[in-house]
Amino acid sequence: MTLRLANLKGRAQFIVGDIASPRAIDVATASNNSLSADPMQCFAHWDTLKKLAATLDASTGAPVAIADLSCPVPNPRQMFAVGLNYRKHAAEMGSPLPPLPLVFAKFQSSLNTPTGNIEILSDTVDYESELVIIVGKGGRHIDEAAAWDHVAGLCAGQDVSDRGLQYMGTPPQFSLGKSRVGYSPIGPWVTDMSNNDKRDNLQLGCTVNGEQRQDTHTSDMIFGIAHIVAYMSTIVELFPGDVIYTGSPFGVGHGRKPQVYLKPGDVVVTTLEGVGTITNRCI
Repeated sequence: MTLRLANLKGRAQFIVGDIASPRAIDVATASNNSLSADPMQCFAHWDTLKKLAATLDASTGAPVAIADLSCPVPNPRQMFAVGLNYRKHAAEMGSPLPPLPLVFAKFQSSLNTPTGNIEILSDTVDYESELVIIVGKGGRHIDEAAAWDHVAGLCAGQDVSDRGLQYMGTPPQFSLGKSRVGYSPIGPWVTDMSNNDKRDNLQLGCTVNGEQRQDTHTSDMIFGIAHIVAYMSTIVELFPGDVIYTGSPFGVGHGRKPQVYLKPGDVVVTTLEGVGTITNRCI
């Protein structure tokens, strides 16, 4: 059984069965309290969680609505993002391909739930569907060949961006423009991908009010997941539960002609193949 870890009212949950009709089993209860109920404490014990998940009976899980789930990684120690990491997206933004990952910080106070609202605070708010890495075993100087062993799992995410704030001044304010309240929804759970043969070529995209705006495969990344983890560990120490946004594909509103931004009432649905879907309403 694939390990999927969710957060239900502050308690870590195994998500079992069909993800279209998810069921939840409390981690602490299933482990006889040998594993913590705190979701953030689980990422350092990912291998133990995987072994326990393989023994679970999905029929014993309680039905759970995605709308009731909280952010699966509520208090990461660090939160990063990679800019211009898809070839077609770099082209639509009129930017050359970067020689190294372009990394900036997102602030943890911007985290949102899988179905949380996005507050539209300007007339230049944009959507950016992203694959989000959650670090398991941290460290420094991680070899790229072993980098996937340091990944707990993946989430679907939106790197919601206030373009006016982002590009205000020189140099631009990437971290601030992408860190307003609620501008970092992720989820609906963290999915282990250790046995997924497609993990480096997943379909990713989003719709706005049912209209497909982004649709790509993550093989269009300039820097893949393993490379990002390895590269970042040469500069900073990574810790269990760290969040890394990996870039958005072609089709953002800022790159369209004419440009199209989000407005109150819009519904943004983001799907990452093999992981799940998050749905966020603009208010």
